[in-house]
Amino acid sequence: MTTTVKAAIFSGRGEAPRVGDVTLPDPGPGQVRVRLSAAGACHSDLSLSNGTLPQPMPAVLGHEGAGTVEAVGSDVGDVRPGQRVVLNWAPPCRSCWFCGNGEPHLCERSSEAAQRPYAELSDGTPVYAGLGTGAFAEATVVSANAVVPLPDGIDSGAAALLGCAALTGWGAVAKSAAVRAGESVAVIGLGGVGLATLQAARLAGADPVIAVDLSPAKEELARELGATHFLLSDDNLAKEVRGLTGGRGADHAFEVVGASATIRAAWGLTRRGGTTTVVGVGANDDMVSFAALELFYLARTLRGCVYGSSDPARDIPVLAAHVRDGDIDLAAMVTDEIGLDDVPAAFQRMRDGKGGRSLIRFD
Repeated sequence: MTTTVKAAIFSGRGEAPRVGDVTLPDPGPGQVRVRLSAAGACHSDLSLSNGTLPQPMPAVLGHEGAGTVEAVGSDVGDVRPGQRVVLNWAPPCRSCWFCGNGEPHLCERSSEAAQRPYAELSDGTPVYAGLGTGAFAEATVVSANAVVPLPDGIDSGAAALLGCAALTGWGAVAKSAAVRAGESVAVIGLGGVGLATLQAARLAGADPVIAVDLSPAKEELARELGATHFLLSDDNLAKEVRGLTGGRGADHAFEVVGASATIRAAWGLTRRGGTTTVVGVGANDDMVSFAALELFYLARTLRGCVYGSSDPARDIPVLAAHVRDGDIDLAAMVTDEIGLDDVPAAFQRMRDGKGGRSLIRFD
């Protein structure tokens, strides 16, 4: 038996998607079929579509989603039909070296599902799921360990953001950088993940929390979500940040764009002995350079951040509790609610650096 659903289908690198039918197989052993409630359009999807990140085609992208389990295959014990879940685009195997050493976000097998077809077009052409998830569709089939139960009290649409933007931004602050109360934070790039990073910094008790973007239109939302200051990204940025941090620079700077220029800018905002955390996904040929002397003299730490150094099975319930308590506002991060036909426009907004998260609503 099979299930046919509508999906945004990407046929080639750099091409806009078309909405069409894909045929999903019934869940096999260890698999589940999820009927999507909502999916967020993430900058990583844009990177997959344009070749910045490798992606077999044709593909259904989308990795930030939430929905309801419709069916389960054999050998699935912990997930049941009717259960609300969040998709996990990097499910850890729990058996490799990284998983065994407390780094499930670096699991060496988490990307295996993305390398094999998961569905078919009407003519039998195999279709791949972006990051093994395929959330830009009415339903998807994933491994049972690629879903996390959604705690009660969370809107099933906004819950999609728990699967990437919110978890990555919160994890970058709480797990990767381990920001402490009273430390200063600067966040460059106020898309969905950047807005989540702001909220997490406020939640951690950081002060000041400095939001940085190219667009002055983002100031109001940035302040609503926790920024104590808003600065435009220009040639005076480092001087202005030092002026807000006792002349030192920020204890923590988060780069949430994924470009060499903004990585260097974040580095320049960071105090001696501070930490620059790169959350954005950059291109393989976009090189960043540092003088050997500055690496020694500034004694800063430059670190990467994969999925907020999180373990979704452990951390999504914690994050959901913050949402229920009003400490994290998922809905405020959504600036555009769209349908599948609107995915190209959402991608253009990301290219233009406009808005926060675009959320596809299926229900």
